Amino acid sequence: MQLTTPLAIDAQRLSKSFPSNDGEISLFENLNLQINKGESVAIIGPSGTGKSTLLSLLACLDTPTDGTVSLSGVDLNSLEQQQKAQWRSKNISFVFQSFHLLPELSALENTQLPLDIQGHDDSEQQAKHWLEAVGLGPRISHFPAQLSGGEQQRVAIARAFVTAPSLLFADEPTGNLDTKTGDNIIELLFDFSAKTQATLILITHDVHLASRCDRMFNLLEGQLTEVIK
Repeated sequence: MQLTTPLAIDAQRLSKSFPSNDGEISLFENLNLQINKGESVAIIGPSGTGKSTLLSLLACLDTPTDGTVSLSGVDLNSLEQQQKAQWRSKNISFVFQSFHLLPELSALENTQLPLDIQGHDDSEQQAKHWLEAVGLGPRISHFPAQLSGGEQQRVAIARAFVTAPSLLFADEPTGNLDTKTGDNIIELLFDFSAKTQATLILITHDVHLASRCDRMFNLLEGQLTEVIK
């Protein structure tokens, strides 16, 4: 009998609401999403529809009001906080619109930090490898303030891939960049995701960019609908 490979992401009946002075405000209800390992999936939609909230739920950074999320067959929300954090650090990476680099650390130190936290002996070697892969070999000793926006995002990408994540969440990764620089960053994301067989979940307003993914979903008025390309 052939064993079934667990889905990279299996979200069932996801709901999220927030308290307000006028009562509960429902952002969305009963969303279902299944993503296979190695797929690239884009989630599009206007601002304020809950795309970033959905990403936080799928990455188990936030807890749904109702429903479940399993990552590679593991229900992270059933784990203790420390176990959940350990699982995320080993399996998930993020690239955000803001670069989230520590200003007092060099490009090399920022990149190797996740491996240092995990206790790897070869963190510096791995960090150098990925910084060279994003074209920043000569800039590894520079601090964030000495780097352009595009260079800082390249450091963020190197940091994201240095841990060999099985899941990569990218939330508007080119939002603070000019068009040419943003295009280069996207090429790196897709290239590295394909080479490492990481599952890529991309949040974007850019329909053209989203169309490059294997699948595309539109989040609008609380409904998540797959867009047939």
